[in-house]
Amino acid sequence: MKLALAQINPTVGDLDGNRERIVSYAQQAADAGADLVAFPELCLTGYPPQDLLSNPLFIEAVQDSIAQLTTEIPSGIGVIVGAPLPNPDTLGRPLYNTALLLERDMGEAVVHTKALLPTYDVFDEDRHFEPGPKAGVVAWQGTRIGLHVCEDMWNCLPEEPHRRYTRDPVAELAEQKPDFLLNISASPFSVGKSKERERLLKGATTQHGVPFAFVNQVGANTEIVFDGDSRVYTASGECAAAADRFEEDLLVVDMDALAPQPEPASDDIANIHDALVLGIRDYYEKTGIFNKALVGLSGGIDSAVTCALATEALGPDRVLGVTMPSEISSEGSVTDSEQLAHNLGIEFKEIPIAPAVDAFDMMLSAAFEGTDAGVAEENIQSRSRGITLMALSNKFGHLLLSTGNKSEMAVGYVTLYGDTNGGVAVLSDVLKTRVYELAEYINTKAGTDRIPQNTIDKPPSAELRPDQQDTDSLPDYAVLDIILRRYVEEMQEADTIVAETGYDADLVNHVLQMVDQNEYKRRQAPPGIRVTDKAFGVGRRIPIVMRWDREAARRAARPVA
Repeated sequence: MKLALAQINPTVGDLDGNRERIVSYAQQAADAGADLVAFPELCLTGYPPQDLLSNPLFIEAVQDSIAQLTTEIPSGIGVIVGAPLPNPDTLGRPLYNTALLLERDMGEAVVHTKALLPTYDVFDEDRHFEPGPKAGVVAWQGTRIGLHVCEDMWNCLPEEPHRRYTRDPVAELAEQKPDFLLNISASPFSVGKSKERERLLKGATTQHGVPFAFVNQVGANTEIVFDGDSRVYTASGECAAAADRFEEDLLVVDMDALAPQPEPASDDIANIHDALVLGIRDYYEKTGIFNKALVGLSGGIDSAVTCALATEALGPDRVLGVTMPSEISSEGSVTDSEQLAHNLGIEFKEIPIAPAVDAFDMMLSAAFEGTDAGVAEENIQSRSRGITLMALSNKFGHLLLSTGNKSEMAVGYVTLYGDTNGGVAVLSDVLKTRVYELAEYINTKAGTDRIPQNTIDKPPSAELRPDQQDTDSLPDYAVLDIILRRYVEEMQEADTIVAETGYDADLVNHVLQMVDQNEYKRRQAPPGIRVTDKAFGVGRRIPIVMRWDREAARRAARPVA
């Protein structure tokens, strides 16, 4: 059998556009001689459709689109698509997450129903879907296929220390002696996820002695980026074929003649770069309401990297950089911003904010009388910049990109209604030290200093008061980021972090307290592009109003015997 894996980029809710994309790739697969083509999970609706699934009109339109699809796909090829179907039973959740095997003008589809429904991090499938029964193999032109959907393959390794589910659909299918296993997925990107999938697919093939094909969605929908990286593995766990990462691809494989090939190389910083570029591009193009991206340029590393990524994603003609110096701004704030814009070939404007800051100072002078100048006055500068950028966005229909990094967002080193303004937060899941790595990668990839070396070399500063540096308020980022990664991404507590790093306990507890106290700021920030297993936003749900006392809990804790 010749199997095609169609790694496509669907848009959530665009039933007509997604159907047309499926038909186009099915025709390409047929032209390449494929007997069967498989598309990603929920490719007809786009993933994740979230509470669109609660809209009865949407579900009705999905069913109409499935019927129309069977009249448009080419003859002589089987087409596997992912789509929601209504649950005919009055008991349970109202929908099934299904894989449908379609033929041209076929009356009824062969249906496999997803059994394992992830309800953690960015996933919330138990909200809408009923789990399917025991999986059965699908027979197609004399070939027995172990068809299953995404999460169904994520419980198949017995050596895992914790298994989320009691069922193993892969084992259920393997017992029925399929010719190969086929998983259709919408598996999001995060750093290290490709290696994790490799381990899982190799483990399943060697455990059950059967080849395994995996087709994944590519593209970005709001916060979530999908990397594609579709694969085929031999029965002995060797990679036989791999699709490109971060772009659409059609992989055609003869499942009866699989031959090993090297595993695709993977680099964390390169993958983060590509994920962010794709995240910006798809947010801009899929919303379809903006005519340019707008970036406030400070001369610092975060705005420079954000602007460079936006330029790569959209092209220099669709990016505007604006520097907004105050009386406190250094000369480099303007000259480095101007140099960046020149290097990238983008439109550039300089709009001084001194008149706005002076106006606010005068307006608030009576109310502030008798008090010392402090953070409130400093933040007027940031909020004046935020107002300026939002005015440009509002006037000209530009997408404002927020530039704050994960380290600053974590500890609240940001100004609400100032530098948090924007439609999407490009770096909100990228720690500061990784931002510098991205800058070096961007310059190395380009073969020239797209980001000025002075921007990379100078100490980071918010420049809201004379001679200010970030280290006046925060630990060195090399230390801070290790603490944040362990607490936010690896969910370690203070005692573990202190024991394993040797850092001062008071410092670690102070950082953790800053993280906990600033959830209210993160909740009001724009959606951020997710590149780690634990990003701020929909996948990390921490109460704003709470009285969790970490120190009291630590003192009361008893050693585990």
